[in-house]
Amino acid sequence: MTRTILIADDHPLFRQALKLAVSRAAPDAVVIEAGQLCEAADAVRGAERLDLILLDLRMPGSEGFAGVALLHAERPGTPILVISSADEAEAAPRARAYGAVGFVSKTADLAALEKAVARALAGERDAPPEDAPVDDMATRVASLTPTELKVLLGVLAGRLNKQVAFDLGISEGTVKGHMTAILRKLGVQNRTQAVLAARAMDIHFAD
Repeated sequence: MTRTILIADDHPLFRQALKLAVSRAAPDAVVIEAGQLCEAADAVRGAERLDLILLDLRMPGSEGFAGVALLHAERPGTPILVISSADEAEAAPRARAYGAVGFVSKTADLAALEKAVARALAGERDAPPEDAPVDDMATRVASLTPTELKVLLGVLAGRLNKQVAFDLGISEGTVKGHMTAILRKLGVQNRTQAVLAARAMDIHFAD
């Protein structure tokens, strides 16, 4: 069966470079492109088959690790390979904590991109350093369901429960129920603590 790969990056020229790397690593693959996080999320939800996601950390609708966390929650069985200009030493372990299988710098050459794509498609993951600390809060955020994560992102954006409910097309009571679950999973007592914890992990929407 033909493989399907999603490329989510807001720069058309860089998407072309990633498409070239994909064509060399997986000539049979069908490529889906997205320039915003909402487009990527729609593609992830709508694709019958999705073998790999190539994701930029910073794109319209998202900044930080929100995109990794959201797409991983939507499709936990699909590997996510982060391709970013962020500092690799800092960003790579955090991307892995939110569900990514690997990290490649945007300064990498085509051969390195091709190799990373091939490794991800083969089911390989970047191995963390032996002395890498366990990021407990990142693990907790990664445990949220897609809807819980969307509710948390709405709260981080300063939305009231009724506004989050309107945005997501659910009832205000359902939002409150999700918030209860979020507080329990994050191990915090209230919305303020949840916001502070998530912001400290750089999980937020771009302004």
